[in-house]
Amino acid sequence: MELKKLKNSDFTEEAEILKILGHPIRLKIVCGLIEQSLCVNDIGDCLGEPQPKISQHLALLRAKGIVKAEREGVNIKYRVVHPLVIKIIKLVEREKLKE
Repeated sequence: MELKKLKNSDFTEEAEILKILGHPIRLKIVCGLIEQSLCVNDIGDCLGEPQPKISQHLALLRAKGIVKAEREGVNIKYRVVHPLVIKIIKLVEREKLKE
């Protein structure tokens, strides 16, 4: 794509998504939620992070429409719902497999 054409394009949403995914913990959370839904405690256990820290990151991801919370019995499970984020994470995972 030519730079001249990009000048008039709005990349605000894409820039915001990349900024949010720029935090290592949030990136790990999103990578883990691509293939499965998990609750806060499961995410915290997998990452070795305290539940309050995971909850803060999930709140931001929810506010930006990247993940969605769904009640399953007594648990609330999270999953990635943003199509662009899914594409980005699959690309990142594919590149990591090459290493």
